[in-house]
Amino acid sequence: MLNIKKKDKVVVLSGKDKGKKGEVLDVFPDKGKVLVAKINFIKRHTKPTQRDTGGIREKEAPISISKVMLVCPKCAQASRPKFDSLSDGKKVRICRKCGEMIVNDK
Repeated sequence: MLNIKKKDKVVVLSGKDKGKKGEVLDVFPDKGKVLVAKINFIKRHTKPTQRDTGGIREKEAPISISKVMLVCPKCAQASRPKFDSLSDGKKVRICRKCGEMIVNDK
């Protein structure tokens, strides 16, 4: 089970964007990568079309899931969450720093 989901806040641990925080836009569990807003920009050269003038475009590229860590919304610290089961059998993520449940508001 992955500990990072869509709309989570994460911090980058290594690379050119080390220390930057952003929101997860998409998760690719089969590749082990995540797409984070305003992190890991790359340039793509696009041809002109009838709708677009073309040129050099900047966009986010996926980054390895091992290079990001979840930021707790309560204590605002980066931590690796632990998993626990509620009485109804539902799995939840719990922050190791403050002990609060990490709820994903989708």
